[in-house]
Amino acid sequence: MLDQITELAIRTSKEAGAILREGFRTSFKIANKSGKNDLVTEYDKRSEDYIINEIKNEFPSHSFLAEESGKTGRIEKGKVLWVIDPLDGTVNYAHSLPIFSVSIAAVLDGEILCGAIYHPILDELFYAKKGGGAFRNGEPMHVSDNDDYERSMLVTGFPYNVKENPCKCIDHFVSVIQMGIPVRRLGSAALDLAYTAAGIFDGFWEVNLNPWDVAAGVILVQEAGGRVTEYNLEKHNIFSETILATNGKIHNSISRQLTKCHC
Repeated sequence: MLDQITELAIRTSKEAGAILREGFRTSFKIANKSGKNDLVTEYDKRSEDYIINEIKNEFPSHSFLAEESGKTGRIEKGKVLWVIDPLDGTVNYAHSLPIFSVSIAAVLDGEILCGAIYHPILDELFYAKKGGGAFRNGEPMHVSDNDDYERSMLVTGFPYNVKENPCKCIDHFVSVIQMGIPVRRLGSAALDLAYTAAGIFDGFWEVNLNPWDVAAGVILVQEAGGRVTEYNLEKHNIFSETILATNGKIHNSISRQLTKCHC
């Protein structure tokens, strides 16, 4: 069944991506959710409705934890939970910036079975299944082999409540860039993780992400040979407050940097 679930995640991520691509840079409705920069568009909803309907057609007994319409799902023993972000990078999308993605993962008993992340504009498909490796557009991908933290290239993001400096996220960012380390902010945590898995970034960290932001990306990094933990090196799960994902070789160095400023 794992192969069937993985293929469904891959197919629906690409088809939902086609919906997003169709609406990109057209006129569409934009609304606010929890804050002035926490946006949702009609294409978030179209994409999510499509994904959930397709999965229900194939696996009617499965449940869902999704950003827009399907938040009610939860982990139940022995039942597959689909964790879905139908448009990761909505602010980018709403401002016509072509950096966004679809992220779909399947979880069983708290363990991620598979994940797919699709970048519709670049037609880049990242996917992985447990024990099966990680791939970009069908080719195996691996994390970088850089072992020098100070020569790394990192990526991060900020929560919507950044002005409250949760978990000292501003302090963390400043402490890293003061070392002269290049840090990027794409605006899509799913792509941050996918590009870490692909060896483009050496590491990624962020606080206050949701399960649908990270679930697919976590298994990508792990299956590509990387490491994913909380800031303090504790085991990460999709509900964790913090996430640190790296190539493994610079993991402890970044962890030390992040834990200098305690949450």
